[in-house]
Amino acid sequence: MVYVYVLKSEKDGNLYIGSTNDLRRRFQEHNTGRVASTKNRRPFELVYYEAYKADADARHREQNLKLRSRTFEQLKKRIEHSLK
Repeated sequence: MVYVYVLKSEKDGNLYIGSTNDLRRRFQEHNTGRVASTKNRRPFELVYYEAYKADADARHREQNLKLRSRTFEQLKKRIEHSLK
């Protein structure tokens, strides 16, 4: 399985979108500062994830969320209570 996930920084409240084939490991990497792009924004909480069988599907979804603000805004509306 490949996961697309959304993390929320407890430091600044901003969201981060990523994908991985090992969600537990990747979440730990974010929270221990081993990911350069999120190192200064930790700690994080996992607020959402989706599982895909095919890597290409997960990567496509991740790119849509990152590049299309309308897609990401729709997701945020769906999970608005989880973002509080």
